[in-house]
Amino acid sequence: MISILIIAHGTLGESLIHCASHVFGGLPPRLRQLGVNVHDDPIALLPEVQDLVSELDDGSGVLIMTDIYGATPSNLACRLIEPGRVECVAGVNLPMLVRALTYRNEALETVAEKAFSGGREGVAHVTREACDDGA
Repeated sequence: MISILIIAHGTLGESLIHCASHVFGGLPPRLRQLGVNVHDDPIALLPEVQDLVSELDDGSGVLIMTDIYGATPSNLACRLIEPGRVECVAGVNLPMLVRALTYRNEALETVAEKAFSGGREGVAHVTREACDDGA
């Protein structure tokens, strides 16, 4: 089973895990998060993130999800990417997380692609007309 680590600003990761737990009826296994705060030193966080990845990896691999590409969480993740073992997608949102959790028994590369497509497809411009059509 692919493990999932969310690295995000503040309490975003905690909130996403809480919401996913609601969707799945309980806390999904092998799902963790690390919140990065404004005063955190990224270099000091690196060993903690490395330990989390090691703890989570049961040999199937770890998918790291970060909030903003180019920000501290994704920069930390970039230092951990090992193709086939540790992959990363940025722009984490609830549809992305739910999709990754749903497909996590597939290969790591597949889970990363499913997460990416879930995040992308989960964003929609909701118009009044669309709401009226669906009602």
